[in-house]
Amino acid sequence: MKPVDTLDVSQRRADIASMFLDRLGDEKPGLRTRDAQWTWDEVVREAARRGALGKTLLTDGPAHIGVLLDNVPEFAFWLGGAALTGATIVGINPTRDDATMAEEIAHTDCQVIVTDTVGAARVAALDTGVAQTNILNIDDPTYQRSLPEHVDPRELATASGELGSSLYLLLFTSGTTGRSKAVICSQRRLAMVSYAAIDKFGHRPDDVDYCCMPMFHGNALMALWFPALANGATICQTPKFSASGFLDDIRFFGATFFTYVGKAVAHILATPEAPDDADNTLVRAFGTEASPEDQARFAERFGATLSEGYGSSEGGVMAGKAADAPEGALGRPNPGVAIVDPTTMQDRAVARLDATGLVLNAEEAIGEMVDKYASAKFEGYYKDEAADAERVRNGWYWSGDLGYIDEAGYLYFAGRRGDWVRVDGENTSTLVTERVLRRHPQVLAAAAFGQPDARSGDMLMAAIEVADPERFDAAEFAEFINAQADLGRKGAPRLVRISAGLPMTGSNKIIKTQLREEGWSTDERILQWVGRPPVAYREFDQTARTELIGEFRTHNRTRLLRQIG
Repeated sequence: MKPVDTLDVSQRRADIASMFLDRLGDEKPGLRTRDAQWTWDEVVREAARRGALGKTLLTDGPAHIGVLLDNVPEFAFWLGGAALTGATIVGINPTRDDATMAEEIAHTDCQVIVTDTVGAARVAALDTGVAQTNILNIDDPTYQRSLPEHVDPRELATASGELGSSLYLLLFTSGTTGRSKAVICSQRRLAMVSYAAIDKFGHRPDDVDYCCMPMFHGNALMALWFPALANGATICQTPKFSASGFLDDIRFFGATFFTYVGKAVAHILATPEAPDDADNTLVRAFGTEASPEDQARFAERFGATLSEGYGSSEGGVMAGKAADAPEGALGRPNPGVAIVDPTTMQDRAVARLDATGLVLNAEEAIGEMVDKYASAKFEGYYKDEAADAERVRNGWYWSGDLGYIDEAGYLYFAGRRGDWVRVDGENTSTLVTERVLRRHPQVLAAAAFGQPDARSGDMLMAAIEVADPERFDAAEFAEFINAQADLGRKGAPRLVRISAGLPMTGSNKIIKTQLREEGWSTDERILQWVGRPPVAYREFDQTARTELIGEFRTHNRTRLLRQIG
């Protein structure tokens, strides 16, 4: 079947497997890397080979295949193989600490792990329940030899039966509290998401889509990979995001579209400017949490438009695109979306904003973003009925995020509920940070929480209790943080408050809400980490405070300063 040039409903498929089969016979480039390329027909046939191999390895029980890879071609081929056979891909986040990774692999009942040499050694050392013979190392020559030579994709799919309702992806994402939960994504729902993205963001068959966000996240798959599959656009994968290599990649591939998170955009903008930066093929991009200032700078420098949106892997899309939306707004709330008080179950008041965008009636206006129509779209969390019940209450879908609607009817994001913070576009558990901080021999108690970031999303802050705050060694503490292998790349706090006595309840629990409200508006000593790893702390003195306030002003987020002092 030829790539669709229009969005004719008759050409839309009910499952991802049919989308792959539509690409059979398509000789247009389907997948490209710096070193190789495959037509769409070749992509589908390579996918069928992986699907057939998977069937020989999967025994009774859930047909779950964990993929622990960068954005390499094998990730794409296994996405296709699972679709054609009705198997399930579990996206494994390589930034997890060992304990969390082992828990997530075991929880999702993975029978097979597809990974590389580094990943194979790591998984083999974990207690995951996966047989050593089912850890497939794509770098091992025996792996390629184990793939069947000739597999008919249509016969493979036909033998697998009805695929629309089959569990296709388990994507780990944040919840209201605690660790990540595995979001259930069926082939049918992902097909619907793909066509919705085509309609909303104007994906075209002649697009060249640059996939630089990790493929174990919904951002890359739902907003780029599957829409491109649906209309036959070309996908160009790079193993990992690189700000310094971004423009070279765009030019090398002739890319017209990519997806992003806010901090990725900030890193791109921090690269040295050149007079010919706008000399590229890029047209547009979609993502989340890029500040309005960064969006404008990106458009001016590179000649491409960044479109902001809000959504989740669970299926909650809260706002529709609005060209006339003010800075910071998500757009117009979709039908059924409301801001609700989770205690009274009543809609919150309309937000009144001052000239700077500050919410004047925050206590009455800010509440949880709820979709009263979307509960049917949410397919649940894997083996977590309690989390399902928390997400769907009163027949409504509760996002777990806070927001408000202004007098003009625009929807705004106002933070995240629970013990998760969104750092560099990823949800990070504060519980992991707290656990690591408590290992330090001088730390008596620890709490971690989010504070508004000067550009977008959250900045991770921690508070620790020690016997003598003034004699606490910042350099030694930084060495300790850098040595913690299980902390993860997003778990090191940017600000650390050092206290002789953290606020406690009568039951000796830290009052985290008080710490969060006080933020860095305290007379106690605070350390600050600026820049990229490795961590190096400095005193957060008046000069450092002034610099940070200046960043908020630069990015037009001064309204958030009142929340943090």
